[in-house]
Amino acid sequence: QVRLVESGGGLVQAGASLRLACAASGGTLRTYPMGWFRQAPGNEREFVAAISGSGTIRNVADSVKGRFTISRDDAKNTVYLQMNNLKPEDTAVYYCAAGMIFETRPSGYHDWGQGTQVTVSS
Repeated sequence: QVRLVESGGGLVQAGASLRLACAASGGTLRTYPMGWFRQAPGNEREFVAAISGSGTIRNVADSVKGRFTISRDDAKNTVYLQMNNLKPEDTAVYYCAAGMIFETRPSGYHDWGQGTQVTVSS
C-alpha cells in the first residue's frame, strides 16, 4: 500500500492549462498501473486517464481526448496529468489511484489520494 498525494489543482479560466501531480510515499509506484479519476458534485466518480505499469500504454476518456495527457516518472515516484484547453465541464475533484491491472473502473484501483480541486470558470 502506498500513500498518494495530489497537487496542482486550482481556479483557472476556460482555455488555460494545469498540470496535476500525484506523488507517492511509503512504497514505489514502479510497475503499478495508475489512473486519474474525477468527481463533480452530484456525479459519480468517472475515469479520466490511465497509464500502464511500464508507461507504454495510455488510455484517456473521450471527453478529454486531445486535451489531457497522462505520464509517469518512476524515478520521482510521481504520475502527472497535463490538462490543456480546460473547459468549465472539467470542474471536479481529481483523484489519482494505484491499481493492480490496467483498466478504467474505479473498483480496479486499491490506493487513492485525497483529491485536488480543479475549477474552470467560463
